[in-house]
Amino acid sequence: MIKDSRYSTGCPLVSLITVNYNGLHDTCEMIDSFRKYETYPYYEIIVVDNGSHQSEAQKIQKRYKQTENSTKGSASPHIKVVQNINNGFAGGNNAGVKAAQGDYLFFINNDTLIKEPILETLVRRMESDPRRNGGVSPMLKFASQPDILQYAGFTPLSPITLRNTSIGFMQQDGPRFHSSCETASLHGAAMMVSRKALQDAGPMTEIYFLFYEELDWSIQIKKAGYRLWYEPAAVIYHKEGMTAQKATPMREFYLSRARVLFARRNLLGVRKFLSCAYLCILATPKKAIVYLLHGQVALAKATVYGTYKGLHKDTKTF
Repeated sequence: MIKDSRYSTGCPLVSLITVNYNGLHDTCEMIDSFRKYETYPYYEIIVVDNGSHQSEAQKIQKRYKQTENSTKGSASPHIKVVQNINNGFAGGNNAGVKAAQGDYLFFINNDTLIKEPILETLVRRMESDPRRNGGVSPMLKFASQPDILQYAGFTPLSPITLRNTSIGFMQQDGPRFHSSCETASLHGAAMMVSRKALQDAGPMTEIYFLFYEELDWSIQIKKAGYRLWYEPAAVIYHKEGMTAQKATPMREFYLSRARVLFARRNLLGVRKFLSCAYLCILATPKKAIVYLLHGQVALAKATVYGTYKGLHKDTKTF
């Protein structure tokens, strides 16, 4: 049982939160990489099972069964499994937050790995100015090609089209990416947020289900007066493919819906009108027509329907 957020180590407790959905192998590989390489003396791992088809929550709990005092004086973390319904990326992470006791909450995808300690570096960045630093993301590299970057910070979203760029994406790692700096947004695959920032900004909204959650949350954290950081001295290896993800009706529906929801939630006045007009009058029809020309009717329908639902969903829903 973790009784005090700094206990005898004097270090702030870090709650590592990951969402598992039919990903038992990846989740266990991620946990094992932390157990092997992480040396930070005081952290817990919370696995939220988002309604996996098999009894993966029980399998994870059985595999990592430990005594309640396992974190005392040891780098071996206390592991807690939370059973949840499949209510999306934000819903799963929010369920993890409810079970977390840490001063810092480290949200990490289950399909990631570490090869060296990272938590002390991230905590040090947060503790360098705890009143102003709200969140930090490490450098992300592709696990399949460890010298190729996925993320070295984000550029700001463009004002109307809501596009941004992942700095360093698909580029060779090099010195120009090795300086800590503020970033427009955190990366959803790995982001540490202070409990104080979460309390002030509120939790991730659950209206999206998929896509744009971390972009939306980054805006809320910055609105609450905090800064967001990119920290290259900590590196995560992401198993996500280097090629573009295959379009599916479900992916196109949620992506199209999320873009419109994001514009409606976070933009004001003329900018909101212009962005929604761009998405509904230009971007969506163009994308749907391209799908139709390639005979992909289901994808065209999903794109149009997602945009429609984004226009009509209540954006104030948690």
